[in-house]
Amino acid sequence: MKTRYSYFCPCPRGLETALAEELNEIADLKSPKTIHVHTQVPGGVHFSGELNDAYRVNLHSRIASRVLLRMAHGGYTNENDIYDLTLEQPWEDWFGYHHTIRVDVTAVKSPLKSLEFTTLKIKDAICDRFRDQFTQRPSVDTKQPDMRIVGFLDAHNYTVYLDTSGEALFKRGWRLETGDAPLRENLAAGLLRTSGWKPGVPLFDPMCGSGTILIEAAQMVAGIPPGMRREFAFEKFAAFNEEEWQDIKKSIRANPLPTEPTIFGSDISGDMVSMTRNNLNKAGIKFEVPLKQIEAQEIKAPTEQPGILLTNPPYGERIGVRGDQSFEPDDLAREFFAAFSATLKQRFAGWSVFLFTADLGLPKLLRLKESRKTPFFNGALECRLFRFDMVAGFNRREAAKPKDAE
Repeated sequence: MKTRYSYFCPCPRGLETALAEELNEIADLKSPKTIHVHTQVPGGVHFSGELNDAYRVNLHSRIASRVLLRMAHGGYTNENDIYDLTLEQPWEDWFGYHHTIRVDVTAVKSPLKSLEFTTLKIKDAICDRFRDQFTQRPSVDTKQPDMRIVGFLDAHNYTVYLDTSGEALFKRGWRLETGDAPLRENLAAGLLRTSGWKPGVPLFDPMCGSGTILIEAAQMVAGIPPGMRREFAFEKFAAFNEEEWQDIKKSIRANPLPTEPTIFGSDISGDMVSMTRNNLNKAGIKFEVPLKQIEAQEIKAPTEQPGILLTNPPYGERIGVRGDQSFEPDDLAREFFAAFSATLKQRFAGWSVFLFTADLGLPKLLRLKESRKTPFFNGALECRLFRFDMVAGFNRREAAKPKDAE
């Protein structure tokens, strides 16, 4: 009987339900099923499973930020309680004193005065345990540690985790270059899932930036797991089973490549289009994803069949990459979104349009009523995914309007 462990997967806030669905899909990849999905909490999902289930989730999850293995959980009143519980854990069963470590602590309503001091106590407890047993201790490396230890405090309880992922899971290992503040890959994957997009449905991102949304979708079409091109912290665990890991990777079945394009992108910037093309190549995409350099106000539907338009519109300066410098930024945004709205109404009948933005007044700028808005957080930034259904009669109504009614 294999040992079972408790895990926690953090994710961008707003994507907890999507992550729970995805974990259940990953659970179905193995028979008999050993992953059991438990509670959703703000910012993540708890699940349990065997050690090799952590391998699976790291490899396949597009939405999780990390996969954290729970080492201990207990009550506390001060930093010494946290030190004692950490000291009791068999860290030496997982890694050696020759490995480097980093400790991070997050807290919600904790009465403790200093998280920095708490972080230091956790690090001291781990190092003291190794020193007591081996007379040597791990070194700290905050930049590229072998092992990350995560402490979580609420008002009464302390939980300590060992991170099985290493680098955050949104770092897929393909990104060569990025535009300004690119959308994180796991957030892009969550937006795709929330929009209801599935491989085979036409997808268009007319402000694609460095291509994150397109690449997530293209890898899903190809059947390339998000973790296929990177390494994980669990590969350095003392209990790591190389044979099991290779078997999991060998069980991946690539999908047949599409014969007709269904994923399309464009951007006002030629540099961004080139960047997206390079990133698609690095991500292992072997089929055509047509890309154009064109202003978003000038786009046309790329397919006869209606599909999903999903984009993270730029705001501020990027709208004016080639805009009229005499406009104030607010005027520029108004002009841009008015023109973009007219294009959507006239050329995208039958499409579902999803715009992800931190500008909560976007529907007003577009003069469109959203059919749905889903709250998300991009880091600490509150955002919305607005859905607009482009009804077939829009363009006729627009054309029939007297000019002075605009």
